[in-house]
Amino acid sequence: MMLCIKNGMVVDGILAVPYKADILIDKGKVINIGKDIENTADEVIDAAGKWVLPGLVDAHCHLREPGFEYKEDIGSGTRSAAAGGFTSVACMANTNPVVDSAAMVNYIKSIAMAKGVVKVYPIAAVTKGQKGEELTEMGELKEAGAVALSDDGRPIMNSHLMRLALQYAKGLDMLIISHCEDLSLVGDGVMNEGYMSTVLGLKGITRAAEEVMVARDIILAETLDAPIHIAHVSTRGSVELIRQAKRRGVRVTCETAPHYFSATDAWVDGYDANAKVNPPLRTDDDVEAIKQGLKDGTIDIIATDHAPHHRDDKEVEYGLAANGISGFETAFSLAYTNLVETGILSMVELVQKMSKGPADILNIDAGTIGVGKPADIIVVDLDREYTVDVSKFYSKGKNSPFHGHTLKGKVIHTIVDGRIVMKDERVIV
Repeated sequence: MMLCIKNGMVVDGILAVPYKADILIDKGKVINIGKDIENTADEVIDAAGKWVLPGLVDAHCHLREPGFEYKEDIGSGTRSAAAGGFTSVACMANTNPVVDSAAMVNYIKSIAMAKGVVKVYPIAAVTKGQKGEELTEMGELKEAGAVALSDDGRPIMNSHLMRLALQYAKGLDMLIISHCEDLSLVGDGVMNEGYMSTVLGLKGITRAAEEVMVARDIILAETLDAPIHIAHVSTRGSVELIRQAKRRGVRVTCETAPHYFSATDAWVDGYDANAKVNPPLRTDDDVEAIKQGLKDGTIDIIATDHAPHHRDDKEVEYGLAANGISGFETAFSLAYTNLVETGILSMVELVQKMSKGPADILNIDAGTIGVGKPADIIVVDLDREYTVDVSKFYSKGKNSPFHGHTLKGKVIHTIVDGRIVMKDERVIV
């Protein structure tokens, strides 16, 4: 089917300025970009007054399948992703069983082909069973189609093992995504250590638990001249460690998630378990540091860390509640509202953080709009204000602290390989 997107303001992920253009799509590819394209398209999307962007790319999400389908499955998760404007998502390995073998990578790919609404890229585990004891067969995982390696959800506490992992991954040209958390410093803490934890009488988690491991992994990567990607950066200290490392030429990249620049530990007031996440929500000072890190390029990308949970995992005592936020469907709006509307980032820079940058880090063919490129495109209405209603999420996980909050900027249409999967804010596949 030939599709034409007309009259939109385009940010293509390549040029440094937006421009108004029509985009003609056929057989899953962009075949023409220009003004007033004459065409015989089967369908036309009038994007007048709206913005046309590369499909968003999420380098860090949890689709829960296999093993935790009551929280999410690949079908529901990718529908949720499409609703949020994501056309490519990379899912973490902490399923049951863990994605630590070629067979499991192939399983994820086959289920995604059968049930997925958007493109799914498996991230495999660094260690077998995520136990932090024995490395996985990285070469086999890469050959099977894993785009990166991570024990996300569990830190690799053994520094010698982490060193070996970085060495082997470097030789295979694979990226390790590190979950930086020193469990001995976390103890039985459940939220950020500070004023709010004292007021609420909850055991705190020192920011040093994250920063110590960020420093360790930077030192190891620098020693080996190996690449490393730091997941879900949440503190001012982590931002500064990464900033200094980049100045020294260390091959480090990093991400943050929308909740780390949109909310603080004050949101835990009332013992709201929807605000329980790992690493925990931090302070206003940390939020400001995250924003500045995004602005100056220290933080390379924005990832959702989409972590859907069943209500039974959240509607319990705060200390017993599961960590995580269902993040696909609010990510773009939170970024636009809190970063673009406030002048921290431009739309061109936001596309770099949420489309091109993640695609480059994962080394996948996505994140830009160009002739001959896959037609993974979204149309967004930047003037659209709406109130977050978790009951309307496509995700099985309704766990979001942003329920009831008014945000600006909404994805209207999502197109994957030239196929419209969301039209007029409704997922249609």
